[in-house]
Parts: sequence; C-alpha cells; structure tokens
Amino acid sequence: MAEIEREAMEYDVVIVGAGPAGLSAAIRLKQLDADLNVVVLEKGSEVGAHILSGAVLDPCGLDALIPDWKEKGAPLNVPVHEDNFYMLGEAGKIRIPNFPMPPLMNNHGNYIVSMGNVCRWMAEQAEELGVEIFPGMACSELVYGENGEVKGVVAGVFGLEPDGSYGPGTEPGMELHGKYVFLSEGVRGSLSKEVIAKYDLSAGKEPQKYGVGMKEIWEIDPAKHKEGSVTHTMGWPLGSNAGGGSFIYHLENNQVYVGFVVHLNYKNPHLYPYMEFQRFKHHPMVAELLKGGKRVAYGARAITEGGYQSMPKLVAPGVALLGCSAGMVNVPRIKGNHNAMLSGKAAAEAAYDAIKADRSGDELTAYEVDVREGPIGADLKKVRNVKPIWSKWGLTASLMLGGLDMWTNTLGFSLFGTVGHGKNDAQSTEEASKHKPIDYPKPDGTLSFDRLTNVSFAMTNHEESQPCHLKLTDPDIPVKVNLPKFDEPAQRYCPAGVYEMVEDEEGPRFVINFQNCVHCKTCDIKDPSQNITWTTPQGGDGPNYPNM
Repeated sequence: MAEIEREAMEYDVVIVGAGPAGLSAAIRLKQLDADLNVVVLEKGSEVGAHILSGAVLDPCGLDALIPDWKEKGAPLNVPVHEDNFYMLGEAGKIRIPNFPMPPLMNNHGNYIVSMGNVCRWMAEQAEELGVEIFPGMACSELVYGENGEVKGVVAGVFGLEPDGSYGPGTEPGMELHGKYVFLSEGVRGSLSKEVIAKYDLSAGKEPQKYGVGMKEIWEIDPAKHKEGSVTHTMGWPLGSNAGGGSFIYHLENNQVYVGFVVHLNYKNPHLYPYMEFQRFKHHPMVAELLKGGKRVAYGARAITEGGYQSMPKLVAPGVALLGCSAGMVNVPRIKGNHNAMLSGKAAAEAAYDAIKADRSGDELTAYEVDVREGPIGADLKKVRNVKPIWSKWGLTASLMLGGLDMWTNTLGFSLFGTVGHGKNDAQSTEEASKHKPIDYPKPDGTLSFDRLTNVSFAMTNHEESQPCHLKLTDPDIPVKVNLPKFDEPAQRYCPAGVYEMVEDEEGPRFVINFQNCVHCKTCDIKDPSQNITWTTPQGGDGPNYPNM
C-alpha cells in the first residue's frame, strides 16, 4: 500500500520462517561469515509454536550443518530401535516383514524427536552466532524492487480493522530488505504461493500434491510403552476411499505420537479425514495401546507429497524457496526435515558466494543446481514414482510396483521412468452424486474426540477483532456451487472445524470460524472451486503446539 509509510531495515539475508530450513540457512550463513546481517522472522508466538511433523528425524542434515550436535546438546534423545509395518483390516492386521523393504526405508540411525524442541534448540545455536530472530512477526507482503526482484518483506502489521483496512489503532509494520530473501514458510506458504505464481516457477513441472496429517500426543500406560519403537500402518479404515496411513512413535516419558495422513487427491467429497483418524484409533491394535492413557495435544498440517517431479523452480530474482515451501518431503519415508535442513545449508552457501562477489537481487542458480543434483535430489528421485503409482493404481500396486521401483532406483535405474501426477488435488474431487455418504461412528470421548474438543488441545488462538485470514474469491460459491455439486466438502476436509453450513430462515449460509484455524492450509489446497485463499494472520496467532 503506497500511502502507508513504514520504516525499513537493511539486512544481507531476510529469512521468513523459523523452521528447520530457515534456521539451517541462518546458522550456515553466520558460520561462513560472522559479519553477515541475518534476520529470521517467525509468525508463531515462539520458535516451534507452529511446528508439527511426523517426528522421526534422519540426522544427515544436522550432521552436515552442526557435526558436533550431540556435544552441543541437541534434543535427539530417542534413537529408533524397532521398525514395524502393518496392513490393517477392520479387526486384524498383517505384518509386512522388514527384509523386502528397500534400504532407504530403514529407520536405523534415526531419532524420534519433537521437531518443535529441535527448532528451539537450533534457534539458540543461531542466536549464539549473532542471528536476529523475531517471533510473533508475521510476514504479510513481499516488497519488490525497481527491476521486479524480491527485495524484502513487510512484517509486524497489527490492529487492522475487521474489513482489512488501516484504522487509527493499526501498526503498519516494517519493511525488512535483504540482498536475498529466503522463503521457508513450510507447506503452501502464502508468500511462496505468490512467488511461484508471479514468476511462473511451476512451468513444466507436475502439479504439487498434498496430504493432510493429523497428530495427537498421548501419555500411555508405562507397561505398554516401548521407547524407540516406530510403527506405520496402511489399509483400514481408508481402504479404497483414499490413500494414506498412520504412524505411531514411542518417544520418552511414556509418550506416544499417534498420527494419521490422508492423501488429498481423494475423489469422494463425503470423506471426512478427521473422522477417519478418530476411527483408526478404535482398531484393536491401537485401542489396546491407548487404553488407560490420555491425549495431551492435537494438531494438523498439510504435507507436500508431489516429490521430485513437482518441485517448482527454486529461485527467482532476489528470492529462494527452501524446504517444504518447495516440497522436499520423501513420501514413503514420511520425512522432510533432513532435506529442509540441507536446503537451508545449500541456499546459505549460494547466497554467501553471491554476496562475496558483490551480487544481490539476482537468481541463486547455484542453489537450484545443488538441490537437484546433490543429496536432496538423490533422495527424492529414488522415490519419485511411489506416490503417482499409488494414486493411479491403488495401494497394492504401490506396495509392489512402488517397492520394486525404489529397489531399482537404489541400483541407479527405473523401469517406469518418471510417472506423472496428472490432476491437482482440488481437481480430483468428484461430484457428490457419484458417491455415497460415509457413516462415521460418533466419537466416544475416550479414544476418539469431536473436532472442537480436540482443537482446544492445539491451543490455537486468533484475535476475534482482526480480519478473517481465510479469503473467499467469490462469497457465493460455497452455497451456489460447492453445496449442490460437492455437498460443500469444507465442512469435512478441515481438521479444525473452521467451516460450517448453517441453515437459517433464508436458507443455507456458509460460516467461517477462523478462530479455530490451526494453519494447516488444507482449505487452500482441497477446495474444489479453488475459492479459498489462506493468508497470514497477525503474528503470534494460531496454534501453540507443546513439544510437537
């Protein structure tokens, strides 16, 4: 907004997001040159507040960044010592033996962690090196230079009027300018989305694919706890309705991460991912584990699943996409934090060389090359066909053909080349008339819980007087298009109960309870009309995840 006057601060590198990618970049920049001015801006109330992950960490990224992390007290305390894979039926299970699994699926040498705590520790390392970290500072706009390059961001806007306008109590924020700007916002970040569209970075790439991951932390009976045990399941309750699966990780202090992922390319708009998660916990294997325990936290987050062929171009003038902003998750391993760290390190090294050569505001092509031809590219290329094979031919084909493809890729070749994804996840949604509604059992309040009760365990909060950060391109579409064609799936795909269809005297009305939002971005991805845009609320708002 041209009429708004803001102060500006100048840095060498401005980093948006204090996740593993952004913090790795900040640490590496200061390792290379202690005199570089580096700032990290985090929208969460504190570093780690918005971090949600599957929480088995491959330490290769940390090894490359901080080789002496053990001596420095990194919170990697629970090595994986047991790997279990199960195919579930409604009442039973079949264990898939470990020996036919490709070597890359082995969790030996990995750690069950709280990524929130890992990021808090990384922030301490960064600050010791002189990095400035500002939590509670949401970045709401990009700042462009005279030649169309990204030269900075606007951060710290508070007190907007409910309609989004500036009022007498509005704090206009600041502009933070950098020779380079790194976007490490995580999945479907609003600034990253803008950059990808503005510079057409997805041209020639497959559409990005996503899943929604939901996770609860449970404290269980000590007699049932197996510290270091990792279990993954597929099959029931999703069956043929959707791709996805679960994870159960035993960390320390008798705590267990119980998580469930649903691929967002499902066809049936009646599908209710959150209730599939709740139903999963009633499987005899899971119910027995959780019996006598208590749920202590809940959260949800979208996951990038497109992999190697869906990564956009990573650089544009003055800006680079790091980690999940670009989609660096290894889907069959359910791991992306190691690649996020490696991407931050690579971007930092490219920026350091550029700044040393007195460059600024151009494309960091060395970073692009490093990602695609280095360890990140090698990691993602081996598994690139697992997700599209699953999407096209189902779970059984994915286990057999996808497993075969991972084995051959380990040897340096693929029988399938590179399989395309086809439609994006919004386009995959079919009309409600083609599918039967799904009857979900009512949560029992002991193993399974209604959404609003669970959302209270995410400790999410949004100032009610601020503008709604979930924007409708056309306010009429939910009632006039999505309801008659798709039975308005926003009522179900949101894992936080943000969206409701309310009947009143004038007919159905679409209600957005934005205060419930846990910033998962599922609505921005799955809405069949692509009518919802997730934007950044004011800093500090959103979930406050404890040790997730």
